[in-house]
Amino acid sequence: MKNTILNKLILSSLVFVSFSCTDKYLDINSNPYQPGDLENDDYALGSAMTQLAGCVVSPDVNTAQFTDCLLGGPMGGYFADSNKGFSATISNYNAKNDWTRVFLVSDKVIPVLYGNLNSVKIVSNNTGNPVPYAIAQVIKVAAMSRITDTYGPIPYSKIGEDGKITIPYDSQEEVYNKFFEELDNAIQVLSENQNALLVSTADYVYGGDVKKWMKFANSLRLRLAIRIAYANPQKARTIAEACIDSEAGLITSNDDNASWKYFGTITNPLFEAVRYNIETSGGDTHAAADIICYMNGYKDNRRASYFEKASNGNYVGLRRGIDITQSSIADNFIDYSTVKISASDPIMWMNAAEVAFLRAEGKAVFDFNMGGDAEGFYNEGIRLSFEQWGADGADAYMADEENVPETYVDPFSGQSYNEKLSTVTVKWNEGATKEEKQERIIIQKWIANWMLGHEAWSDYRRTGYPHLIPATADGNKSGGVVDSNKGARRMPYPAEEYSSNLNNVNEAVSKYLKGPDNMATDVWWACKK
Repeated sequence: MKNTILNKLILSSLVFVSFSCTDKYLDINSNPYQPGDLENDDYALGSAMTQLAGCVVSPDVNTAQFTDCLLGGPMGGYFADSNKGFSATISNYNAKNDWTRVFLVSDKVIPVLYGNLNSVKIVSNNTGNPVPYAIAQVIKVAAMSRITDTYGPIPYSKIGEDGKITIPYDSQEEVYNKFFEELDNAIQVLSENQNALLVSTADYVYGGDVKKWMKFANSLRLRLAIRIAYANPQKARTIAEACIDSEAGLITSNDDNASWKYFGTITNPLFEAVRYNIETSGGDTHAAADIICYMNGYKDNRRASYFEKASNGNYVGLRRGIDITQSSIADNFIDYSTVKISASDPIMWMNAAEVAFLRAEGKAVFDFNMGGDAEGFYNEGIRLSFEQWGADGADAYMADEENVPETYVDPFSGQSYNEKLSTVTVKWNEGATKEEKQERIIIQKWIANWMLGHEAWSDYRRTGYPHLIPATADGNKSGGVVDSNKGARRMPYPAEEYSSNLNNVNEAVSKYLKGPDNMATDVWWACKK
């Protein structure tokens, strides 16, 4: 039976229905994901593992649009809203509950995650094979880390198999401690069974390669360790250095990048989401001015892989946090650069370049033992990213000590942002201060992590880098709550929590959040002085 599970997994078909982005999102999108039929372990495991992977970035177009195109992407400086009908948005800091609740609402990501996690657990127990459940734990941490980094304290340790979240919250520090425990356990199980094989149809990330899952789990552990480096320096050091010493290894080659390669019979949801209303505006989402200003200034050859050129033949970004109903801009959305993405592109979870930059920052800024020197890791991160995107000129790029990000001038409104985004060049400077080294590393990590909006937003809140273009006076509609120069620091808890889980959410706000439940309150690890 064990060999049957390992070698005869059958992926049950999933049907995804896409709708246009509306305020009735949760009404018109029924939950299409349920745990598989447990009377047939083959079908149950194949279905559950695939649906678990869909909880990191959802294959449902509307869910992915809200979490990544309208939240993570804009807050991370990658995307800009371009639908002139959007009058209440996250970018304007006045979003409705429908926009900010998707990660934590009671019938979406978390119940899907835990229902299928339980299915995998049952099959692993039935077959005496712990590998699928260990992989499932890694996926759970990858998905839930995006959720806690969005809100701060969340229900986690007390969530049951049904995924219901009308339970007490954990502090974000407790959530992170649990993440590390779960990743440690998963790595141990995978290490003990690293020669096991799963057929590729049960694993659209690594095609059943357990050793690659070990590398991803350990790299994810390193990402989370660096995340808490200001909040708990000693724990961060201990875990980060353990990642370097671990036999699991790290993602050091683009061949080991963690990405969900499921999109063939269905379409990459981000492809569809950015193209909503493409006939009238070129799409609901355009490339942000922030990243294009940096890459234009640095003359970065990866631009051709990231963006489509604007109507004037150049790469022109759209400013985030503006009043997008202004006719001078709204009537010309179609002429800004759009996001370059195909219907079959995989969704990236973590790449080798990021791991190199994590090691560079660990060494240069925090003096952790990262198994090498910061300059070497920094340059390797750039090389890996250029390789990943098929761009040439990496050596010349790394040697550039003259070019800096360009200043932004909107080609249609004439509005400009005249302050320099950064005076930091690309070339490594070993004699620079730790602060300058951190800025240099994070800028290049940010460029390399294109499309990983939540990771970019987390780095921005954690370090203050890269410097992003603030919302305009007309675009900041928070009523003075959010500082445009700092941006949104988190999302408020869903209104549903106050109606169905009142005592627990109130306790979380008063006991753990250390500030009001709004977009201006920092999460636990965003405590750099």
